[in-house]
Amino acid sequence: MTRTQLPNPLPLSQMHVKLRQAAPEDFPTVLALLGGCGLHTQSATPGGSTYWIADLNGVPGGCIGLEHGEGVSLIRSAAVLPTARSQGLGRALVISALTHASLRGDRAVYLFSQEAGDYWARFGFVAVGADEISAALPDTPQVRSGLCKGWIHGEQAWKCELSGGAGK
Repeated sequence: MTRTQLPNPLPLSQMHVKLRQAAPEDFPTVLALLGGCGLHTQSATPGGSTYWIADLNGVPGGCIGLEHGEGVSLIRSAAVLPTARSQGLGRALVISALTHASLRGDRAVYLFSQEAGDYWARFGFVAVGADEISAALPDTPQVRSGLCKGWIHGEQAWKCELSGGAGK
């Protein structure tokens, strides 16, 4: 069993669930979680970012990251292992990231998602153009990667306005 495999999956209600901010030495765990969910890891980096890991009975079961810009952030690397899905763990990770963004004074949070728009809409995200996210977060690793490799304009961008952000 690898560090990111959950033994004998139980309902989350029967597990000790702990959301924690990842330390730099946890980054290999974040990469393993992303890989375990079939997500890309090329532009994921701990620099200029904040990540959280959801531990289930002490075993990592999910993660989420925020890349930070000036007054805005970008959600990236949202992942929950298949055996822990549909039980609210992803929602808890998203709420943690949005709360952190609000507390740091962000006005908005962006993300890219081609297939999960309905999921993100539940948190108040609305579809926006890739040009808006590129202008708002030009120095984040995911946006730089998308511009450099040319994939960004084929992606669907999403934005959530935060009521507690700077300038409100």
